[in-house]
Amino acid sequence: MKTTLTLGATVIAALILSGCNQAKSPETVHRDVANANASADKEVGKAESRQSRVDASANEKLATAEDKADAQKADAAADTMVAEAEGANKVALAKCEALSGTAQSACRDQANAALDMAKAKAKGIKASPN
Repeated sequence: MKTTLTLGATVIAALILSGCNQAKSPETVHRDVANANASADKEVGKAESRQSRVDASANEKLATAEDKADAQKADAAADTMVAEAEGANKVALAKCEALSGTAQSACRDQANAALDMAKAKAKGIKASPN
C-alpha cells in the first residue's frame, strides 16, 4: 500500500510540475526576447563605455611614463657624456704637463674648451624636450 501511495504521489507531483513548464505564447516569447536583447545591449554599452574610459586613462598614463623614462634616459646619457669628457680632460691635462710655456698653456686651454663644450652639449640635451 505504501508503494501504491508513493507511486500515486509521484505521478501527481509530476503532473503538477509539468504544468509549470508549459510553453508561452509566441507574443510573450517575442516580447521577452526583445526585452532581454535590449537589456543585454544596454549592459554591453555601459561596459564598452567604461572600457573606452579605462583605455584612454591607461594610454595617458603610459604616455606620461614613457616621457618620464625618455627624460631619465636622456639625463643619464648626458651625465655619461660629461663623465667621459671630464676623464678625457684629466688625461689631456696630464699630457699637457709634458709641454712648457705657451704650448702648455694652449694645450690646457684646448682641453678645458673641449670639456666646456661637452658640458654645454650635455646641458642642452637635458634642457631639450623629447
